[in-house]
Amino acid sequence: MDLVTSAERDKLFESFERDAFHLELRDDYGSPVEETPYARWQRGESDDYAWLDSWMTLMKRVTGEGRTVRRVRVISEPHSQYVHWEHSLTRLNIEAGEDIRWLPRHQLPDGITFPVAGNDWWLYDDRLLAVGHFGKDGRVLGSELIDAPATVSECIKIRDALWSVAIPHGEYKP
Repeated sequence: MDLVTSAERDKLFESFERDAFHLELRDDYGSPVEETPYARWQRGESDDYAWLDSWMTLMKRVTGEGRTVRRVRVISEPHSQYVHWEHSLTRLNIEAGEDIRWLPRHQLPDGITFPVAGNDWWLYDDRLLAVGHFGKDGRVLGSELIDAPATVSECIKIRDALWSVAIPHGEYKP
């Protein structure tokens, strides 16, 4: 299986036309770029969020061009420390134009089975998936690009089912 880096995956934001959707299924992520800011947050220290600048700039441009970027974060309750931190940062994503919703695992609709081995994924324009793969330590290994119609169709169904029941960020209080 060939994996692209996170930077290579982010280049897909240059070419999608209408909608990018991210399904997040983990309660913790092992992202090297987040290690220092997360550790500062855990110690109660302030953050200037400069480490998010390139993402926020990209999201402002993409959404400013009329394209949508959406996420559903399926999370466990009680929340992990990481989810608390992530929730505290989400206002920045919203300000940049993303639409983010939360869905506690215990509120998942009956019969939901997650495709692509239960991994996270980005879906671009209902035609291309970037499926995240993680190491045993939780570190991001990269994304597998999939355009197989049957797999894409499964993910579209899951997206639509979860988006309709997920709680908008402004209404979700951890």
